[in-house]
Amino acid sequence: MTEKRACFDFEVSFTNGGGLQGQDFRLDIDGDDIDDAELARYVISDLRLLMVGEVRILNKRIIEERHKRDEVIGPPAAAAPGQRLVDLSHVIEAGMVTYKGLPAPLICDHLSREASRSVYAEGTEFQIGRIEMVGNTGTYLDTPYHRYADGHDLADLPLARVADCEGVVVRVAGAAGCAIDWTAFAAQEVRDKAVLVHTGWDRYWRTDQYFEDHPHLTEAAAVYLRDQGARLVGIDSHNIDDTTGNTRPVHSVLLGAGIPIVEHMTRLGELPASGFRFSAVPPKMRRMGTFPVRPWAILPG
Repeated sequence: MTEKRACFDFEVSFTNGGGLQGQDFRLDIDGDDIDDAELARYVISDLRLLMVGEVRILNKRIIEERHKRDEVIGPPAAAAPGQRLVDLSHVIEAGMVTYKGLPAPLICDHLSREASRSVYAEGTEFQIGRIEMVGNTGTYLDTPYHRYADGHDLADLPLARVADCEGVVVRVAGAAGCAIDWTAFAAQEVRDKAVLVHTGWDRYWRTDQYFEDHPHLTEAAAVYLRDQGARLVGIDSHNIDDTTGNTRPVHSVLLGAGIPIVEHMTRLGELPASGFRFSAVPPKMRRMGTFPVRPWAILPG
């Protein structure tokens, strides 16, 4: 996807008098546009301005330019001072293929802004979106119900399994061969940790190569992680299992032990080996075993 930045001037007036101006200010954005209110919020937050009366955005234009920050700016992130948030998910877009053989998501208007104008008062409009997709879309989390009929579903997933976990990264990017055995995990303490496997395979996301010869765990690795008490296991690859056959031993072992799996992650290379907190919380849905999540890590300063 082409990276976009907003280029703009701004004028700030303060309620206790005085003002501030900026020219040709540039900001990384997610998507093709950003409205003036979001830009104003960013200016106030990033410059830590107090007693702001008004922010005027002037001469705004959107340019194609490589992002300069680790995080794309929307509303300012709610990290504590000195901390950094890292988004570990892929963007879900209409027509994208996550897994060959499964339908791509359809994203459209249920109620368009234009149609809503006949429903609401003059000058008031809304958009209500509609999405049709399978649970295995984008970056998603598997619960035991995905594999086992008597396993717990998304509605019964314990928050303690997926929220504010201590995280560790196991790096295997550049390793020879596709299979990741238990020995890759033996040097790390994984008990009660979210164990994230960095293969670097996310660099092929939305290319044909992504589906071929992807890195995956062995059954012995899954047994090791289960027996060592891992809280959650994630990977930045096409599947945590070898998909050349029709068995899925890693899913069977981990989900059989109640250990959630997060697949199709990204940006794991930006995380340290340890010392961060990890969350990947899906909505509470009955009789669904898999659903997209937006996992993130909180890094200390």
